[in-house]
Amino acid sequence: MRTTTNRFDTDDAGLAALLVPRDDLLAEEPLADGDGGARRFGCAEGPFDEYERTVAWQPAGDGRHAVVEEVRWAIAIPIWGGLFRPLARRQLERREAPVPADPDADGRAPWWSPPARLDARAARVLSRLCGLSMLAGYLGTTISQTLTFAADEFGASKADQGATLSAVRVGVLLSLALMAAADRRGRKRLLTVCAVGGAVASFAGALSPSMWALGGTQTVARAFSTALALLIAVVAAEEMPAGGRAYAASVLAMTGALGGGLAVILVSFADAAPWAWRIVYVVPVLLLPGYLRIAGRLPESRRFVRPHGRATLRGHRGRLALLMASGFFGLLFLAPVSQFQNDFLKDEHGFTAPMLALFTLATNTPGGIGIVVGGRLADVRGRRMVGAIGTIGGAALLAIGYQVSGALLWLTFTVGTVVAAVTVPALGVYGPELFPTALRGKANGLITLGGVAGSSVGLSIAGHLGDRYGTLGPGIALLALGPLVVAALVLALYPETAHVELEELNPEDAPATGFAPPLT
Repeated sequence: MRTTTNRFDTDDAGLAALLVPRDDLLAEEPLADGDGGARRFGCAEGPFDEYERTVAWQPAGDGRHAVVEEVRWAIAIPIWGGLFRPLARRQLERREAPVPADPDADGRAPWWSPPARLDARAARVLSRLCGLSMLAGYLGTTISQTLTFAADEFGASKADQGATLSAVRVGVLLSLALMAAADRRGRKRLLTVCAVGGAVASFAGALSPSMWALGGTQTVARAFSTALALLIAVVAAEEMPAGGRAYAASVLAMTGALGGGLAVILVSFADAAPWAWRIVYVVPVLLLPGYLRIAGRLPESRRFVRPHGRATLRGHRGRLALLMASGFFGLLFLAPVSQFQNDFLKDEHGFTAPMLALFTLATNTPGGIGIVVGGRLADVRGRRMVGAIGTIGGAALLAIGYQVSGALLWLTFTVGTVVAAVTVPALGVYGPELFPTALRGKANGLITLGGVAGSSVGLSIAGHLGDRYGTLGPGIALLALGPLVVAALVLALYPETAHVELEELNPEDAPATGFAPPLT
C-alpha cells in the first residue's frame, strides 16, 4: 500500500470538486463517511488491488477551507509495478484543488494508460502476459541474430542461411497443432507447455554440431515460441476491454522487443570465440523458473471459461484468406529484412559483433515510439488507415536502407523501424479479433502459416539474389512490393474493429454469453 497526501486551501467550489468521484485512471464510488464527516471513496473500476480516497476539511475563514486529501492505494501491476507506480502517484497527486468539472465531459485517461479503463484483473493479466512476451521475443530473435556467426563456424553460404531460415519455419505446423489444442483445452496450460518447450529446444541449439542440426533444434524452438506469442495475443484480446486491445498489443510488442534486445546484447560477445554465439541459446533455460511462476499465476482466459458457441472455419474462410494473404505478403518482405540484417551489415559494411549490437539497439529502440503511437491511434482513431500508412512508409524506408551506406544507413533504418512499428498494434489485433473463441487459436495458427509461407519465399528469393548480385539490396527492393499489396488489402477489405466487442464481431459467441449486439 502507498499513501499519497494532498493539502489545499480552497473555496467552496474547489471543495465541491474534490467531493466529486474521480473519473480518469479509475472510476470512484462513494463509501460510508469516515470520522468527523470525512468523505470516503473507493475504486469501482480501475487497475488497483486496493484503493481508498478520504477528503477531510476544516473552516479556514473568509469562506475558505483547509482540506486534506489522503489516498491509500496499491496498483494491480505485478512485475512492472516499479515503472507504473511513479506514474500512478503523479496522477493521484494534486498541487491545487481541481476546478469544478464539466458535467458533460468524459473522464480522461492519462497518456500512458489505454483509452478504455482497465480493471484490476485485466491489469494483472496484461502485466504477466508482458513478462511471458519477453521470453517469446527472445526465442524468436536468437536464430536471426546468431546465424551469421554460426555460418562462419560451419562454413555456410548465404543460400545455406536462407535455406536454414526457411526450414526453421516449418515448425509453424507444430505451432498450429498447439493453437488448435488451446481451443480445446484452454490457454493457460498451453502457455506453460510452450514456455518449457521453447526454452529446452533453445538449449539444444547450443549443442548443435552443424548448420542443419541448429536448424532442426530451432525449428522446434520457433514452433513453441510462435505458439507462445500467438497465445499471449489471444489471451490479451480475450481479457482486454474493446477500447484497449490495440494498447495491449502495443505493450506486448514492446516487451517482446525487450526480450529480443537481450538476445542482441548477448550477441555482441559473439566475436569473443567461434563458439561464443552458442551462449545465447542457453539463457532461456536459466530464466525458465521465473517464467513458469509468471505462467502459473495467470488465470484461464475469461472468454474461454465462460460459455462460448461452437464454430467451424466454414463460415470464416473469407476472413481467414484475407489475413493469411496479408501475412504472406507482409512477411515476404519483413522476414528477409530482419533475418539478413546482421549478414548485410557484417559482410557489406564490415560491422563487428559489438557494432551489430549497437546498430540493432540504436535503430530498433526508437521503434517503441511507433508502437505506442500506433496503439493509441488504433484504439482512438481506428485500425485501417493507421495500418496502411505504417505499412507503406515503413517498407519504403527499410528498402532504401539496404541501398545506402554511412549516416543514411542508420537514419533510414531508424525512421523506417519507427514507421513500420505503427502497424504492429494496428494490424496485429485483427487475428484475435475476427474469429470466435472456439476458433481463435486455430485460426491464428493458420494465419501464421500464411506468414511463414511468405517469409520462406522471401528468404529464398533474397538469399539467391544476394548470392547472384553480391549484395542484398536488389532482392530487398523487389520484395518491397509485398507490403504494397498488404496496404491495398487493408484499405479495401479490412473491417474497422476499434471499440467493437468481440461478441459483436463474432456472433457465434453472443448467444452463449448473453451478449446482444445492437440491431443494424
